Amino acid sequence: MKMLINRPQTVVADALRGLAAAHPDLDVDAEARVVVRRDARQGGRVALVSGGGSGHEPLHAGFVGYGMLSAACPGEVFTSPVPDQMVRAAKAVDSGQGVLFVVKNYTGDVLNFDMAAELAEEDGIRVERVLVNDDVAVTDSLYTAGRRGTGATLFVEKIAGAAAEEGAPLEQVAAIARRVNEASGSFGVALSACTTPAKGTPTFDLPDGELELGIGIHGEPGRERRPMMSAGEIAEVAVGSVLDDTANATPVADGPVLALVNGMGATPLLELYGFHAEVARVLAARGVQVARALVGNYVTSLDMAGCSVTLCRADEEMLRLWDAPVQTPALRWGR
Repeated sequence: MKMLINRPQTVVADALRGLAAAHPDLDVDAEARVVVRRDARQGGRVALVSGGGSGHEPLHAGFVGYGMLSAACPGEVFTSPVPDQMVRAAKAVDSGQGVLFVVKNYTGDVLNFDMAAELAEEDGIRVERVLVNDDVAVTDSLYTAGRRGTGATLFVEKIAGAAAEEGAPLEQVAAIARRVNEASGSFGVALSACTTPAKGTPTFDLPDGELELGIGIHGEPGRERRPMMSAGEIAEVAVGSVLDDTANATPVADGPVLALVNGMGATPLLELYGFHAEVARVLAARGVQVARALVGNYVTSLDMAGCSVTLCRADEEMLRLWDAPVQTPALRWGR
């Protein structure tokens, strides 16, 4: 194992110290594991709080800032944060207008955010919860009951964050977040396994010359294994799976899409842009317009090679909120 770390036991705390040094506009508590937007309470806005296991950077801490999250709670690698972190974050960012918890559908995240919401409400904080469950590859997995939460988390956090920035009330911010989730679908592909710092070896076995279709962001089993395919062939499977699954389930049945081609951590942009060209080709062949596209590493799985495709059937309000200014460590435009 070769990693740029000191010790596996301190990898998350060390990363948070580095985040604080690189982004002094954020309040980073490396011991309590909470990252807070410094001006979160100003302006009487609804606050957005999310979090999850580390190893998926820049999700979630990289999305804390203007127009997106108010706070993030990083857990240990591939491990849910604990309720105390979420309550601490909610108290730090609540301006009296309420807090929206954005929760990926993994069992630990769901249980801990539910408990944190109860504790926060006991302290007088209004809390709404939105569950992100966009992965169309499998219904249940090692970490979930129901569909996994993956790439659409970025869409939910950006669009709901823009609505909160505009001063929308809590119920409205939660409603747009749910609409985005319902309009989205994702499909992931692994070309290699990832290696956690604590284990030091790959989390699963993927032989040379094979790929895993429908993989999760923790290395969970996918839909099937096949011999290695070309980028065009993978795009056909991934895009087709998302469009077929969401054809009758989205609130915007025939609108244009927000398209995210997301790297899993070890795939270079040269490959990701080439793959996006194939995704765009497949979408055009199926009569789907791409309104906005984002390519890069946003919801990763440590050093896994591979990618995911997330498509969101967007209405005019979603596109307007997507285009709204954002300034975070990992996503910024319009300011």
